[in-house]
Amino acid sequence: MRVTEYVDFDAVGLAELAAKGEVTPAELQAAAREAVQAVNPQINAIVETWPTDDEPNPSGAPLTGVPFLIKDIGVSMAGRRMELGSRLAAGNVARADSSLMLRFRRAGLVTFGRTATPEMAYSITTEPVLYGATRNPWDLERSAGGSSGGAGAAVAAGVVPIAHGTDAAGSLRIPAACNGLFGLKPTRGRVSMGPDFDEVFSGLAVHGSVSRTVRDSAALLDQIRGPEPGDPYFAQQPSRPYAEEVTRHPGALRIGVLTQAWGGRRTTAPVADALSRTVRLLESLGHQVEEAEVDLGADWDEYVLANARLFTTNLASTVDELATAFDRPIDSSTLEPITLAGYHYGQRVSGAQFATAFTIRNRVARRLAQYFDAHDLLLTPTLPELPAPVGTCAESEEELDGLGWIDRVFDRSPFTMPFNMAGTPAMSVPVTADTETGLPIGMQFAAGYGLESRLFRLAGQLEQASPWSGRIPAVWAGNRTGR
Repeated sequence: MRVTEYVDFDAVGLAELAAKGEVTPAELQAAAREAVQAVNPQINAIVETWPTDDEPNPSGAPLTGVPFLIKDIGVSMAGRRMELGSRLAAGNVARADSSLMLRFRRAGLVTFGRTATPEMAYSITTEPVLYGATRNPWDLERSAGGSSGGAGAAVAAGVVPIAHGTDAAGSLRIPAACNGLFGLKPTRGRVSMGPDFDEVFSGLAVHGSVSRTVRDSAALLDQIRGPEPGDPYFAQQPSRPYAEEVTRHPGALRIGVLTQAWGGRRTTAPVADALSRTVRLLESLGHQVEEAEVDLGADWDEYVLANARLFTTNLASTVDELATAFDRPIDSSTLEPITLAGYHYGQRVSGAQFATAFTIRNRVARRLAQYFDAHDLLLTPTLPELPAPVGTCAESEEELDGLGWIDRVFDRSPFTMPFNMAGTPAMSVPVTADTETGLPIGMQFAAGYGLESRLFRLAGQLEQASPWSGRIPAVWAGNRTGR
């Protein structure tokens, strides 16, 4: 299979070809590796690839033979490195598969490499010191987002049709928005973090994927959803497979729209224009869309402080464990300035302050639940601005403490984090693009706890009404010279 043919198929399509015997998993692997060679020198999305000759291909598995990439954090693959994008963990090799990795294998995916992440997944742009900046395939001077930026850039450039990612504050939805992809953050408890963790970042983080088609994300979530023994959260299983929901009519939905974010960050004109066009599209499809007022249950400063305490205390614990495991110092030789600042801030958070942060998390979850009792969905921009130029997010980072960094992150991505706090599902959909630059613009839809099915139904409808699969970035494996 030629790369120019390979990039025309999504994961479900490739698996169907393999099931019919029209292509072999080995041929798919060869095409994926050629795609890596074609685009990765420009986007720096993939930090390592490895042989897959011994990778089993389960007969009859729904995604058998599909090339796949995992993020350099959060999922362990036996015998392969997972370095968390950090010099502190450089050379770390996983001893066993995590629960999620076992599910990827059972789904038939052929995992042949890992994608870039910012250090400790602690940023909304992917520019770690360890491996360098990941660049946006649409514009190499712009960020691919984070923290699943490597996954986003790799999928957007055609290396794989779908890739693993995590989301603790928008880390799937932000790269999806930056790279013109579909990205859904599942409900807390939908996908197991086991066996090494019961939860990550105090329940803020979840596993998921970014993809070029809605059905790919639905098909993969069907394969990885469900609890493992010992999991602290359980999300009720859907009544039918998510893959079936994508083609079901969503009905007439009541959708609230929030143009301006909590905290005072103003939505820029190109994004506000894209939001207006999305509202008109929704109305043309029969949905009721109205301006919404959504109370978070906490004022912005209180909310940011609670998040800073949750993030930095968890970060401090992880850093201490890694430093002990590898006998390395905790200083500027092993950690970047924002990570080191977060570590020191987290060390100073008291037990009482940590418990108070959970009180804020509960208030946010309860207040958003009240909103979803009265509305089917909430629509916001995923980001208030177009993808930022590489290097701008971390400007003067050495002047920030742990709270200051979280405040900056939330200022740049104010719409995404509340749904991590509440544990509710949310998706970024590449409904439209900037009329002047052609850069993709993501629209975020959030739903009540456990209602991924509702999101998939709407996403499928939007994909049919405003297709995005034909939009090709400047760096594209199927056309090495660009558009």
